[in-house]
Amino acid sequence: MSKPLIGLTTTRIAKASKTPKFGANEQYAKAISNAGGIPVLIPLNLSNDDVDDLTVHLDGILFTGGNDIDPRQYGNPSHRKVEGVDGDRDRIEIHLVRKIIPTGKPFLGICRGFQVINVALGGTLFEHLADQFPGNVRHDNHALPRNFLAHHVQIDPDSRISRIISTKQANVNSLHHQGVRNLAPELIPTGYAPDELIEAFELPGYAFGLAVQWHPEELQEDVLMRKLFEDFVNSCG
Repeated sequence: MSKPLIGLTTTRIAKASKTPKFGANEQYAKAISNAGGIPVLIPLNLSNDDVDDLTVHLDGILFTGGNDIDPRQYGNPSHRKVEGVDGDRDRIEIHLVRKIIPTGKPFLGICRGFQVINVALGGTLFEHLADQFPGNVRHDNHALPRNFLAHHVQIDPDSRISRIISTKQANVNSLHHQGVRNLAPELIPTGYAPDELIEAFELPGYAFGLAVQWHPEELQEDVLMRKLFEDFVNSCG
């Protein structure tokens, strides 16, 4: 039996070299490979038609983390803290979300991927949590190791993610300054930070359609986080 092909969304990489580059953090690819899948990078120079042609050959999509989505994609003005907007990435990922759901193919969103799925389905974001959602949890911990456990997430016991990781509370890292303001109507929240910011959601009635705000690919020493990738890849097989 052949291994499932998992598409990974990519980001433009800022380097001192003048040669343009795009790619994805190695940890995403490792987590997919270790779970039994074959990661396939989705480049940012594709037309929507090319994306459609590629999607036919993929068994699932991992929407990876990265820089901010243009607030105009969800009807909001820009914000002084919005950074790294890439029109090609926004276009490709929003198109991918809307394209893949009617096919029933599994998808997993992480951090920016969590946010872009929400936006593609009609939800909105806080552009900068420190200004717009002040609370007792620090969500932007980029100055700390990426596997630093910043807070816990309370998991809905009736959710798919709870069944996967077999717990109602998970300790997670936190590497984001934006978050879900209004959840898209099609989605249901399945995990909350202590300040009640949504940290996980899923698409009900779908074979595997869920997303998390934290970075499980950076927590692969935790068997629970490995199970998340294993269940995703198994659903793609």
